[in-house]
Amino acid sequence: MANIRLIRRRIRGVQSTAKITKAMEMIAASKMRKSQERGLAGRPYTEKITQVISALASNPQDRAQHPLLKERPVKNVALVHITPDRGLSGGLVSNLNRKSAAFIIEQGLPVSVIAVGRKGLDFMRRVGQNLTAEFINLGDKPGLLETLPISRVIIDDYCAGKVDAVYICYARFVNTMVQTPTIVKILPVTPVRLKEGEQTPNYIFEPTAASVLEALLPRFVEMGVYHAILEAIASEQSSRMIAMRNATENANELIQDLTLVYNKARQESITTELLDIIGGAAALT
Repeated sequence: MANIRLIRRRIRGVQSTAKITKAMEMIAASKMRKSQERGLAGRPYTEKITQVISALASNPQDRAQHPLLKERPVKNVALVHITPDRGLSGGLVSNLNRKSAAFIIEQGLPVSVIAVGRKGLDFMRRVGQNLTAEFINLGDKPGLLETLPISRVIIDDYCAGKVDAVYICYARFVNTMVQTPTIVKILPVTPVRLKEGEQTPNYIFEPTAASVLEALLPRFVEMGVYHAILEAIASEQSSRMIAMRNATENANELIQDLTLVYNKARQESITTELLDIIGGAAALT
């Protein structure tokens, strides 16, 4: 009887867990739609500003004057490591941490880390990595103003010569099932080369192309960081929704298995009691 009571208690516990994971799945699904819309809406803007930067930087003289376009021998590298603040998102966090760790090992140079997100921050602290800045609790819907301090740190460090290259590690949203850990170089700004046969649009810049380039380059870096964070949030919510769905399905399967075990144990208990009653009645006669 104690065994039956234990199984019944375990079934109730798994049912409670399934209700929690189902609720978390629905919340993540709601947030996922909004974060996907924001992440995908920023892609056309990022592509267009990249085209404009390429057109502005086509003049070698203008390109050589701006510090964010100057390439120099790489002696120190900075990595912006973007991860979620919370767990329960499947293997997303571990994949991002492995990607950044492999990148740091491959460099063979001093690498300083700017951690965005609590999970990545905890990982970099555990491995003893050099942390220059940390940003946590940005929320599920950060605006551009909330991400400007991150951009300002990397721009100031690069212009001051503290680092010679800056990379961003984030989860690029592909679709609901696929989120790819990606590392992209954001500084120095490298203008996109035109494909063969493709022509640069004939822009007219006022007052001069150099002044527009000087004003636009910091905005380009800021938008790159902001868009990476939006992609990371969309990936986080998608990964969490899938993880919670799998957890709910596993819990339901476990409930079915436990229910079957419970019914068998209950049947055995009833059979044993009947045999005892029959045996007692036979002894009396």
